[in-house]
Amino acid sequence: MQNFISLAQIDEIAQKIRNQISIQPIVGITLGSGLNDLADSVQKAIHVPYSDLPNFPVSTVQGHVGRFVIGELEGKPVLVMQGRVHFYEGYTMGQVTLPVRVMQRLGIQNFFVTNAAGGVNPDFVPGDVMLITDQLNIAGMAGMTPLMGPNLDEIGPRFPDMSRPYDYEYGDLAGKVARENGITLREGVYVGLSGPSFESPADLRFLRMAGADAVGMSTVPEVIVARHGNMRVLGLSGISNKANLDGSTMTTHEEVIEAGKVITPKIETIIRGVLRSL
Repeated sequence: MQNFISLAQIDEIAQKIRNQISIQPIVGITLGSGLNDLADSVQKAIHVPYSDLPNFPVSTVQGHVGRFVIGELEGKPVLVMQGRVHFYEGYTMGQVTLPVRVMQRLGIQNFFVTNAAGGVNPDFVPGDVMLITDQLNIAGMAGMTPLMGPNLDEIGPRFPDMSRPYDYEYGDLAGKVARENGITLREGVYVGLSGPSFESPADLRFLRMAGADAVGMSTVPEVIVARHGNMRVLGLSGISNKANLDGSTMTTHEEVIEAGKVITPKIETIIRGVLRSL
């Protein structure tokens, strides 16, 4: 696939999905590492493997099933992305964000994005959930942006505003649901790096000084593309490991997957509660 994905290519994928469903999803949900269980509870589900879609990137990472699940959650029509693809897998930024483009062409106006993240904020512990209030686009600052190349004028402007990447109203709703269910919901800034190596202690000290509260290898490009198309975004990070600011501990992908088992029920509760309020 070429670096710049055309509207015709996006529409071909969207039409193939549209041909298999009888509902109009109103929310697109992307699930991060170890957070796949929510997709298994979608009712009246239709499953569309990424491998069945033309020129669609396929997940290669443990913990990412690699399919769309379309159906109902809390009585609301949803399209759930069970597993995502990442820049570090060798895909272009256009490919990484292609699923969000497909959601937009399917008429979906709300985007709920989750991820597993390292807790940079020293107060965060594994098992916490963080409401993403803002993001730090380190990869984009280095030139790796999903909006590089010809602008898709049919979807959004050449220079989209990013002053409010995450929707304030949805954030307030998430906080209300968390309080009602006895869930401690942290808040903070998510920083997106390219990966796949975990951060060095020096990386983490730098990121903390820059204002980051959690760090991961996804989400930021997807949210940029979502906002380019004027989608309303809710972002939730599952804190899967504590930042290793002094080099005393090691981080593994297995640790991230294991933490997802504790985090998933909390994130599912919050997402279900917000869906009920839509």
